[in-house]
Order: sequence, then C-alpha cells, then structure tokens
Amino acid sequence: MFAASFGAATLLPFYSEIILVTQLQAGLPALWLWLAASSGNTLGAGVNWWLGRKLSHYADRRWFPVRQKDLERAQNWFGRYGKWTLLMSWLPIGGDALTVVGGIMRVPAFSFFTLVAIGKSLRYAMLILGYNAAV
Repeated sequence: MFAASFGAATLLPFYSEIILVTQLQAGLPALWLWLAASSGNTLGAGVNWWLGRKLSHYADRRWFPVRQKDLERAQNWFGRYGKWTLLMSWLPIGGDALTVVGGIMRVPAFSFFTLVAIGKSLRYAMLILGYNAAV
C-alpha cells in the first residue's frame, strides 16, 4: 500500500485507491492501510516538492513531470490562496502540480509536509469510510 501510494503521488501510473479497496476487501486492517497510504502519498508528494525546488528551471522540457497548463493553473491558485492550496494536493487533477509549485514557491518543508499530510490523510480516511459504509 505504501509503495502504490508513493508512486501515485509522483505522477507515475499508479492507482492507490484500487489497491486500497482491494486490500480492505482482503480483510487487512483499515488503520494500517490508512497509515501506509497516507504516509506513502505524502512522501511521494515530497518528491514533487523537491523537483519544484531543484528543477523548476526545466519546467518547459517534455520530461518535466507536470504539464505547463497544470503548472500555470496551480501557480494561479498558489498566487491567490498561498500555501493553503496544499490542502488540495489530494485532487486527481492538479493536485500533483500543486506539490511541484509548493517547491517552486519555496514553501518550507515543515509547512509543506504538514498541509499535504492533512489533505491526503483526510482523502484516504474518506475512502475507507466510504468503503465501510458501502459494505
């Protein structure tokens, strides 16, 4: 669960939600899955933050992990709402770009990881609660 969540946060083609539900169906403890998914996804977002801090001058290159359109949208959000936009890093569209912009905008590590962890942890909690309500 940790590895899938980590990968999903780094723009790799991983879908941690599917793995989370599959592991819940297999009877694995929800608390441990939540901890693994939340921590993996938060640390994976840290890779994006690092890329933003160290490699932002390559944003126009094809290999850069965020499309220019998404990067501009995330920068606009960041300009309007500041570091609090990192609470929305769980969004499937634009969320990863927000974490890259957090690095570009030099958000301190403590603030970055705190806000991202809150958003991503709430997302996985809602997924688990939704699954449990449906079962």
